[in-house]
Amino acid sequence: MLSTEHRAIVTATVPILEQGGEALTRHFYLKLFADFPQVAPLFNQAHQQNGAQQRALANGILMYAKNIDRLEELGPLASAIVNKHVALQILPEHYPMVGASLLKAIREVLGAEVASDAVIEAWGAAYGQLADLLIGQEAGVYARQEAAAGGWRGARRFVVAEKTEESSEITSFVLKPADGGAVLDFAPGQYIGLRVLVDGAEMRRQYSLSDVSNGRDYRISVKREEGGKVSNHLHALALGDTVELFPPSGDFTLRDSERPLVLISGGVGITPTIAMLGAALKTGRPVHFIHAARHAGVHAFRGQIDRLVQRHAQLTRHYCYAEASEGGVQPDAVGLLGREQLAAWLPATRDVDAYFLGPLPFMRAVKRHLKELGVPEAQTYYEFFGPASALN
Repeated sequence: MLSTEHRAIVTATVPILEQGGEALTRHFYLKLFADFPQVAPLFNQAHQQNGAQQRALANGILMYAKNIDRLEELGPLASAIVNKHVALQILPEHYPMVGASLLKAIREVLGAEVASDAVIEAWGAAYGQLADLLIGQEAGVYARQEAAAGGWRGARRFVVAEKTEESSEITSFVLKPADGGAVLDFAPGQYIGLRVLVDGAEMRRQYSLSDVSNGRDYRISVKREEGGKVSNHLHALALGDTVELFPPSGDFTLRDSERPLVLISGGVGITPTIAMLGAALKTGRPVHFIHAARHAGVHAFRGQIDRLVQRHAQLTRHYCYAEASEGGVQPDAVGLLGREQLAAWLPATRDVDAYFLGPLPFMRAVKRHLKELGVPEAQTYYEFFGPASALN
């Protein structure tokens, strides 16, 4: 039980976390992987190396400490955490390991004078409260996924049924269940968790579903990252090879609306917007599809989008390439996707629903541009690759 004294102590640590939260979380991960190596597959080590995971955890801890007396304010953050945890199959037994390493890191980084027994006790109680909250919500999601038509719990073996090169970097994989059964429906924009063995080591990743739900199979479209162990492993798979999947999850989903829909993507951020587009075209609402890529060679799904434009009068599309193309297919604009270009490509009304996804600098710019152009912030939606980060 979190007492009034515990709450006061946790709140008092906010200035310390604001100044040194990232150093604390960096040390925390070192302790966690040293003391509990069995949790390493749950984390993308590339995010450890570039500091993204540390920054995300520091931000989450800070938000929790700031809102300890009004946890309802954490709603969107908590929902995002629950969905990520479910996609990776985080289980109740993982929480004590994380808690033990977090308290040890607080003591070692802040020192015994600052991290007194009272502080450690308060943070232990606070972590316990947060863990119970997340465990309870995750248990509900796991139960619903298992009970739904085509649903399951834990890992399920899938076979690579189709493999399509979408660009020089992105390949799509159609995955069918090895048991021949139905699969769980999903909302456009959701992702699946995937488990593979790479050089004998278990690794887990999340990939957006890049086609509409059909109850039979799933499609993911994976960018081959330089040095990316899992992405390169997947690109080397052949038809008939298998992977293990966890059920679909995620709250970056297409909402029902009659307003014009604007889908804005950069790079491999196009993958969930393809699924959203397929669903939206069935409704009759106007759709404006805007995609930015480095150049034509890495532009995935261009042919598919152009064919849809020919068949659906409600769909307009615009492409922006950072680099000019020599011959062949051309974009509608060259350079970075700026405010003026976005203004020209948006519908006349600013009463739209706008969804955007891509690299973090791209998303920061799009978020700022949409606000400046008068699109209501409550009608803009986005998702992050990897650990959640602040766009502000």
